[in-house]
Amino acid sequence: MTKNKSLKSEILLRLIIPLIFFVALETVLSYFVTLHYVDKTYDRWLLDSARSLAQEIKIKEAQVQVELPHAALEIFKWDDLDKTYFKISSAEQGMIAGDSFVPEALNQEDQSNPVFFKAEIHGEPVRIVSMQVFRKDTQDRFFVHVAETLNKRKAMMTDILLADLIPQIVLVLFACLYLLVGLKRGLKPLNILAAEIAQRSPRDLSPIAEAHVFVEVRALTDTINDLLKRLAEAITAQQRFIANAAHQLRTPLAGLVIQAERALREQDLAAIKPALTQMQSCADRLSHTVTQLLVLAKSGPIDGMNELKPLDLYELVKTTCIDWAPKALHRQMDLSLECSEPAIFVRGDEVLLRELLANLLDNAISYGHKNGNILVSLKRSPSPILTVEDDGPGIPDYEKNKIFERFYRIPDSPGNGCGLGLAIVKEIADLHKALLVLSQKNSLGGTRIVLVFE
Repeated sequence: MTKNKSLKSEILLRLIIPLIFFVALETVLSYFVTLHYVDKTYDRWLLDSARSLAQEIKIKEAQVQVELPHAALEIFKWDDLDKTYFKISSAEQGMIAGDSFVPEALNQEDQSNPVFFKAEIHGEPVRIVSMQVFRKDTQDRFFVHVAETLNKRKAMMTDILLADLIPQIVLVLFACLYLLVGLKRGLKPLNILAAEIAQRSPRDLSPIAEAHVFVEVRALTDTINDLLKRLAEAITAQQRFIANAAHQLRTPLAGLVIQAERALREQDLAAIKPALTQMQSCADRLSHTVTQLLVLAKSGPIDGMNELKPLDLYELVKTTCIDWAPKALHRQMDLSLECSEPAIFVRGDEVLLRELLANLLDNAISYGHKNGNILVSLKRSPSPILTVEDDGPGIPDYEKNKIFERFYRIPDSPGNGCGLGLAIVKEIADLHKALLVLSQKNSLGGTRIVLVFE
């Protein structure tokens, strides 16, 4: 099971990690910059020492002498942190004075400028400067090498880096603390919102108050409010559906009970037969009502799981008309299909579209004139159009806005319908985003219903 991430932790990580990265990067840059300038500073002092030794090289009577009194040598080498070594040599005479173990520069031949490099003496790292000394009164070349251990340099590096790093670490800690407190306060309205929703009753579908909601969270609350609104509408529609269904089922069930009681009271089979006939009629009506209720529930917005697939509308209409032809012939009605195209494809649910056409044909057969005509036509251009028309009495204009309501029947209309047929047609048409048009006048003189697909 995947663990949910914390928004506070995610924001803190996204803010603190770059901050730590920049501090680390700045520390590395500070290290190299400090190392450069510390070396530069102490290299100057090292070079000054080498130049002071160079001034002690004397030439008397063609002999090279280095005058370094013991007291001056003690002063030169004295240091409370580092050790200092030196060596003076010439190209012709070799070593003249100093410590023989002091390393020399690799490029000994060309030292017109002082050369600084690092080496080791007695296992300790040292910084060495080598410089070449020229004298006008001799052709010999002299070299002065001064070496010093790195303790002072390291101490200064440590002091500078600590002076630079400690304030940055303190600053990062304060920044983290500030971010933590700020995030806690910033997310407080979200926590309040979550607590408010958690404390709600399942029956409370009122919109969430947005008075103290951040602008960035408004999109979330708007979406939740929209969901609550649609959920409330769906629950209301479901409750209305259940109430209407219960009302419609109560009548045939009551009829069944009454006729069953009537049949039980009778002793003669001939007397029982009318009750059985009424029971069959009630059962047929009940079966028809349940079937239509199930279709209505499937096509309604509560389900919303219908998958629309490409299908051949002509083939669907043809097979449905064939299925309903016997019922039309039973009422001596002529059911015909007109279509100039061999195949017309739309996106839809085959079962629901069959039910839509079945309800239209059932109404046309039930309410049309005996020996009448029913015409079903299909057109492809500009959009697929399905038309069902009959030559019955038609629907009065003042009833056109009511006939698509559930369980509504025109007063004094014949048949045993329950008023769900056209409501189902409307629900299925809306599900397929098709335009449903009711026209009174048509070529046959009765009712004309047109379904225009996208």
